[in-house]
Amino acid sequence: MKEFQQKLPCHSTELVHFRKRLGVPGMERIFQMSVGLHGESALEDVVHVDTTVQEKNITYPTDSKLAIKIINRLNKIAKSHGISQRRTFIKKAKRALKRLRTIAGVLMRELRRKLPQCCLFEHYQKDFLLYERVLKQKIKDTHKIYSLHEPQVYCIGKGKDHKQYEYGSKASIASTAKGNLIVGVVSHEQNLHDSHTLPEILHHVEISRGKAAKQAVCDRGYRGKREVNGTQIVLPGRALKRDTRYQRDKKRKQCRRRAAIEPIIGHLKSDYRMARNYLKGAIGDCINLLMCTSSDQIVQLPN
Repeated sequence: MKEFQQKLPCHSTELVHFRKRLGVPGMERIFQMSVGLHGESALEDVVHVDTTVQEKNITYPTDSKLAIKIINRLNKIAKSHGISQRRTFIKKAKRALKRLRTIAGVLMRELRRKLPQCCLFEHYQKDFLLYERVLKQKIKDTHKIYSLHEPQVYCIGKGKDHKQYEYGSKASIASTAKGNLIVGVVSHEQNLHDSHTLPEILHHVEISRGKAAKQAVCDRGYRGKREVNGTQIVLPGRALKRDTRYQRDKKRKQCRRRAAIEPIIGHLKSDYRMARNYLKGAIGDCINLLMCTSSDQIVQLPN
């Protein structure tokens, strides 16, 4: 704009449409370009690898809260189709938390009887199957549903004292050992053990900069892997008897230097909106992670 404008340059929804048009492949190209701008400094042989949690924008999940949401959604469906319900249970649901599953089941069965079959199977069958799964799940079940609008969210325990569990997706981040440049990021749709995330993140490092890493320095959470696709995995631990003094000191320095990736992750969360992801679905997890890291890479470019 050459002159002051009193109206916004574009509507906020246009940014959403633009992001959807770019998609994950478009954001991957932007990330590769941001890595390529750093030239030789991004081609170090040693990288640091760590995982973190990209929390989703959901409330703290409880079964009673999910049941109330299901009841409200079922009542909304009945109202939109003009179905006269025998009971809506709105007041009773607020008082009787123990009966929430029963109330939601009653409303669902009534709607299945009264909704037109074509409308039921085309528009609501997938939602009803999700509601049934939520109502049947118990406290200690695995693969639980924690959110109705983000059903792919899973529970992650990283061993933090102040926050025992986090709800979102696990993200792997790889940075160069000397320059602290982020050269690879991957958002995982499943809650994998850290050692099982190494093939994906090391493959992304090779794609993003065109060169594979010779060594990846990790913490003890990656125990179980010594080599992945030609990349040596360096873990902290007792020195081997056959190692020379030089090899022991080198390994100790490498493992101490690995801690430099922790403030990088904190920087992404505090300054680049990775602390809470507002984009929907597993695709939103990938796009948000790539956007955060690409912004950080561009800011670090020398003047």
